[in-house]
Amino acid sequence: MTSRDIRIAVQIQPQHAEYAAIRDTVRRVEDLGVDVIFNWDHFYPLSGDPDGEHFEAWTMLGAIAEQTSRVEFGSLVNCNSYRNADLQADMARTLDHISGGRFIFGTGSGWFEKDYIEYGYDFGTAGSRLDALAEALPRIESRWAKLNPAPTRDIPILIGGGGEKKTLRLVARHADIWHSFPDPETLTRKLGILAEHCAAEGRDMSEIEISVENRHGDEAKADALHARGATLFTVGTSGPDYPLEAVKRMVAWRDATNG
Repeated sequence: MTSRDIRIAVQIQPQHAEYAAIRDTVRRVEDLGVDVIFNWDHFYPLSGDPDGEHFEAWTMLGAIAEQTSRVEFGSLVNCNSYRNADLQADMARTLDHISGGRFIFGTGSGWFEKDYIEYGYDFGTAGSRLDALAEALPRIESRWAKLNPAPTRDIPILIGGGGEKKTLRLVARHADIWHSFPDPETLTRKLGILAEHCAAEGRDMSEIEISVENRHGDEAKADALHARGATLFTVGTSGPDYPLEAVKRMVAWRDATNG
């Protein structure tokens, strides 16, 4: 059992809705007491009508920064392939200042082929995309050190993905938060591998917050994942209606479990 408090995040999926509905959902989930609001970094819906309504992530993050006052926020996750690494750093720093130090830089190597094809990016291979992320992260960190004004805090880096050889090595080297989609047994195994990478990097693994998806607000699953070390739990909700029953359930579970 970890000593960290449990936190609840909501991924407000920017699909199948007008922006007014997304804005209203941001307000409602902050009022419910969630800790983090995420969107995702895609150009097309991931479920439902593949050509349905959809909005871009980073411009939306600027609006979330202004609209909210308490929650942390970010993308789950930014696609490294879509933007120059130094530009990503500058955008993140700007969001950090707009929000008064509440931005989380969630990132990953990218996977949704339709985005790449339709927007003219080189899809490459899973390996080449991970290699590009490995090259980008030091550039992002270096650019943060050069920007004027500097970020208001050490911007937390969240890395998403469960790859054991490359992704978890990047987590050990760069991340403050690791996000994945495991069942409890898989989480235990991958945390063992992450511990090996952390040891190789000279990193204290306890510095890394363990984040998992619990899309439907399953309390029994949350209990099992928490017992294995997870403390940040993300519920998903999608347009057009953005139901929040699972969010309410997980906020109540967090409050009861944290005591």
